[in-house]
Amino acid sequence: MINIYNAADISLIRESCRLVAKTLIMLESYVKPGVNTLFLDKIAEDFIRSHGAIPAFKGYGGSRNPYPATLCVSINEEVVHGIPGDRVLKDGDIVGIDCGNVLNGFYGDHAKTFAVGEVSPENQELILHTKASLDLGLSKAVAGNRVNDIGHAVQTYIEDKGYSVVRDLVGHGVGKQLHEEPAVPNFGKAGTGPLLKAGMVLAIEPMINRGGWRVKVQRDGWTIVTADKSMSAHFEHTVLVGEQSAEILTMI
Repeated sequence: MINIYNAADISLIRESCRLVAKTLIMLESYVKPGVNTLFLDKIAEDFIRSHGAIPAFKGYGGSRNPYPATLCVSINEEVVHGIPGDRVLKDGDIVGIDCGNVLNGFYGDHAKTFAVGEVSPENQELILHTKASLDLGLSKAVAGNRVNDIGHAVQTYIEDKGYSVVRDLVGHGVGKQLHEEPAVPNFGKAGTGPLLKAGMVLAIEPMINRGGWRVKVQRDGWTIVTADKSMSAHFEHTVLVGEQSAEILTMI
């Protein structure tokens, strides 16, 4: 079932999304060479809890292998779900930070790829084009369009630049749960998929590789890396589908 949220719910989702946006803005000044990724996770969790919210990812996945952290911190060839730990950021790295929180019973979800110090022109372009593909996807989150119009816009732009779109992982609905229907692929045929309606809330999140689109899971059961060890970038916004345009809830 795809949730259509009413004005009261949307107001609460908007508050949750503003907090997760503030968290990433707060973190940006700490993303630099020499910083331990566990340190980033600690200050993010403290920030979220100090605002009366709960980290959305921590404990996600059930008792068998629950996700252990507040953030997903994915470096270079890591696509998403990198677990914070002792690894230290180095000059030239690119690092995707994905963050979610629950405030007043509603979720916000947001991700951004940062350049650590001075990065190569190739990696800088990967970051810029991944962000641009998200913007194109967001422009399609309008009532009357179809879900795959979003992915088609992302895929067309990205493949024209010579990159690839990860196929095994997709965006999703979000609101009362972290992951809701519909799935929002970053690829697909325009004019297909579920009809977009005002009041739907989506997490749109292109995951773009400089090499091939195939990925694999590391032994920790969470970290997703590119199969060919090429660099990867990831951006994500939570958006409200509108009659005329999308409202980007995680942008302040």
